[in-house]
Amino acid sequence: MTGESVSSGTGPDNTTPEPSGEDPHPQVSSMRRVQTREMINIAEALKAAAAHASTAPKVPPAPSSPVQLANTSPLKRKAPRGSNTPRPTSAAQVAINAKTGQVGVSATGAIALPPRANPAARRMIARFLSSDTPPTQAFNIVERLKGTPYANPKINAQDASARKTLNFALDLAETMFRYGAGALEVETSVIAVTAALGLSHTDVDITNQSIHLNFAPPEGESYSMLRVVRSWTNNFAGLAHVHRLVSDIVSGGVTRQQSVDRLREISRRPKPFPRWIVGGASGTFAALFVLFIGGSILGAALAFLSSLVVGQIIKYSARWRVPEFFSIATASFFITAVAMLFHALNAPIDPSLVVAGGILLLLPSSRFVSALQDAINGFPVTAAGRFFSAALSYASILTGIMTALVGGALLGAPQLDVRVIDKIVYPGWLLAALVVVAVIMGAITEQSDTKLLLPTGAIALLGYLILLGIEALGVGDRAAPAVAATFIGLAGRWVAYKMKAPQLVLAAPAIVFLLPGLMIFRSMYGIVFDVADMSGAMVDMFTAFTIMMAIAGGVIFGDTLARPLIGAEALAQRRYIRRR
Repeated sequence: MTGESVSSGTGPDNTTPEPSGEDPHPQVSSMRRVQTREMINIAEALKAAAAHASTAPKVPPAPSSPVQLANTSPLKRKAPRGSNTPRPTSAAQVAINAKTGQVGVSATGAIALPPRANPAARRMIARFLSSDTPPTQAFNIVERLKGTPYANPKINAQDASARKTLNFALDLAETMFRYGAGALEVETSVIAVTAALGLSHTDVDITNQSIHLNFAPPEGESYSMLRVVRSWTNNFAGLAHVHRLVSDIVSGGVTRQQSVDRLREISRRPKPFPRWIVGGASGTFAALFVLFIGGSILGAALAFLSSLVVGQIIKYSARWRVPEFFSIATASFFITAVAMLFHALNAPIDPSLVVAGGILLLLPSSRFVSALQDAINGFPVTAAGRFFSAALSYASILTGIMTALVGGALLGAPQLDVRVIDKIVYPGWLLAALVVVAVIMGAITEQSDTKLLLPTGAIALLGYLILLGIEALGVGDRAAPAVAATFIGLAGRWVAYKMKAPQLVLAAPAIVFLLPGLMIFRSMYGIVFDVADMSGAMVDMFTAFTIMMAIAGGVIFGDTLARPLIGAEALAQRRYIRRR
């Protein structure tokens, strides 16, 4: 009988296997491997193997002759049928087990433990315990630009003076904050500008009033700079110019010094409209909105005159550094007092409509939009600050209205029935024209660019037509403004991209006609005079606040829907510019 000489791991095989019969010594590649479901059992076996490694049986030497091999062959030591005794492992199998790390049974019946852990099992356990993307792994800050008009900026070589580049980025962020931009827009602009100017290792931290930039390259000097924003102003035209500057920097071809000069020119450029035009636009907006909600011509004229006086109150309050809370409260007090006075004189007006039209521009609509946008996009501190500021403005309007109503009651002014309001029904084409002209007047009060006035009116007209269609379908008065605001936000993002302007510049003025000014006055009047139905008035107040938040959320949702399309088109256009 011929046999096979099995190597102990130190020498080659000397013979060939038997030509027939069951092979008692299969090859290593044909043996059963460890499966994933057996990981727990293997781990326990590995622990036992490590504990008994010193006492593990040694591999016996290979037989020196075919006779010894035949005498030690496992074919002659088969266990009897029905026996539960485990089959002993041959010397060859023991050698194989020592190489593969598998557990077998020795000739004496004892468990033959491997002298070392199975490498395959160790690699499998390592893969289970490790992760392809560790949670502490830093990500590229430029990835924040995906889905924005600044995606895939052209990154130039790093400037020799990183500090000057950071100073320019801080000036840019401060200017955008002063002009009313949201935190996400400021962050993406700073990231795009610093990356395009060669600083790709810049971190940005933005709060309600401060911008912190940290530049930490792998090699070289690090910088950490902070800027605090302490003043705000209405200048949508300046914000649009800054947006165009950032787009030009991202596209390439604008150096840092040219960018600094252009930003300085934007900051020093006068606003597009003088104060007397802004005051007239504010009064015209109030008058047109009174007509839009069903007021009379005399009520519209009264709203126009009241808004002119309110403009002077706001101007002198800012000059005397009166806090915004008291200036807005004084303005809303004057509007309500004038309406109550003319109602007491039996003038053919409805004071509720006059007050609703007068306070509409005082409502912090753009601030609510920016605050909700910051909260959704992951800026909780900035959102909390802006929400609190907007809530204070809202509370100041309520305070002025309440003070005027209480004062009128003490002076003997007749009470109103705010539940029954006589409205004048105007034709539909006139209402659409009133919306367009009123929104354009509101954009002038925000100092919007002259090129953006007609697109803003067109977006408002689209929103008004969609509002009429949604209401015709039976959608309630509370959900319809949110749906219309969604289309306004989507159209605003698309037109803003075509006009190279931020979306807020077009969407914020276009949603003003959706705001529930009349509901605010009704609820405030019910809280002051209708004590029996205090809960109903509080519900109306909360409903008005909810509608304002829904309108802001609709604008942001429409912006989000349009971003993938804008980002893809911007990327294709930027690649085309670079190929030229």
